[in-house]
Amino acid sequence: MDVNKDQVKGRTKEVEGKVNEITGKVIGDKKLEVKGKIQQIGGEARAKLGDVKQNVKDAAKNNDE
Repeated sequence: MDVNKDQVKGRTKEVEGKVNEITGKVIGDKKLEVKGKIQQIGGEARAKLGDVKQNVKDAAKNNDE
C-alpha cells in the first residue's frame, strides 16, 4: 500500500497536536491543551481524507488490471 501526502501530513499533525496537548496539561496551559486537541482532530480528518484518496486510487488500479 502506498502512502500519500495527505496521510503523512495528517498523521504528522496528529502527533504535533498530541505533543501540544500533553505539554499544555503538564504546564497548566489550557490554550495550548485545546490547540493540541484541535490539531489532532484536523490531523485525523486529513489522514482520513488521504486514506479515502488512496482507497479510490487502489480500487481504480485494481479495476484496470
